[in-house]
Amino acid sequence: MVDVVVIGAGPAGLSAALNLVRAKRTVLLLDANRPRNAATLRSHGFITRDGISPLELRKLGRDEVAGYPEATVTQAVVDRVWQADGAWNVHGTWRGAEVSATARAVVIATGLRESFPALPSLRAFYGTDVHSCVECDGYGKAGQPLAFIGETDDVVDRALLVGSWSDDLIVFTNGVAPVTDAGRARLDAAGIRVDERPLADLEGDRTGMTGVRLADGDVVSRSGAFVRPEWHADLDWVDAALDRDAQGFVRVDRLGRSNLPGLYAVGDVTPPGPEQLIVAAGHGASTAAAVHRDLVGGLEDLRDAVQ
Repeated sequence: MVDVVVIGAGPAGLSAALNLVRAKRTVLLLDANRPRNAATLRSHGFITRDGISPLELRKLGRDEVAGYPEATVTQAVVDRVWQADGAWNVHGTWRGAEVSATARAVVIATGLRESFPALPSLRAFYGTDVHSCVECDGYGKAGQPLAFIGETDDVVDRALLVGSWSDDLIVFTNGVAPVTDAGRARLDAAGIRVDERPLADLEGDRTGMTGVRLADGDVVSRSGAFVRPEWHADLDWVDAALDRDAQGFVRVDRLGRSNLPGLYAVGDVTPPGPEQLIVAAGHGASTAAAVHRDLVGGLEDLRDAVQ
């Protein structure tokens, strides 16, 4: 029995766990060690750690949490979270061994899984020449001839954001994303071109990406790209009564409380979805403070959740 189980050791989960152990709460931190940003070589925008490897940032955070006697850090893939007899139960596995715990509260910080347009070489360039977070990586691509590849309804808004870092941007919709006349006018006004032809792949070699190859054989020279992934919140292992929106994100109040007393969510798994690492870490700290205050008041006071 612990005070809190934190599931996920990204910036949000690590920040929540660190602040909870400093509140003298016993914390079990469970993590599958499958970070969404594993392919990224450098993380940016995190004050005092700008340019650090994401894996190194996670390691530093885990070591800081594990340094407290109130913390237990364990690798596990969680497969069930449910409530019984006024407490939360968590079950998982790791390399054939079972991991289970009972807690007064649970913080879900598992992040998201992302899927990309079906281009064979996209993953080969992802994290070096192709990125998904323009706030994180736009600076490093500023002024370059870029592609923006998107198949979702928000392609125009996302492309305009990417265009603030480059005046040589082409939007590739892969014949999928809808671009209305109004949207095309907005892109034209910003000097952003649109190519709605289907794509075949990305071009490049060991030195990096060199272009975008269309299905008709045409190759458009580009030195880098931003891609709009689709995000998936894989939370089928949580109590079915958990309130989630149409995209699967967990609905929470401003401090991370879900509709279920004692169950919290923080980071990318909550609306509006993916944000910068430092923002996720801040959310983790705020939610940790809420968890501690709620536990001081008792579980019966946890019903200040989403309306």
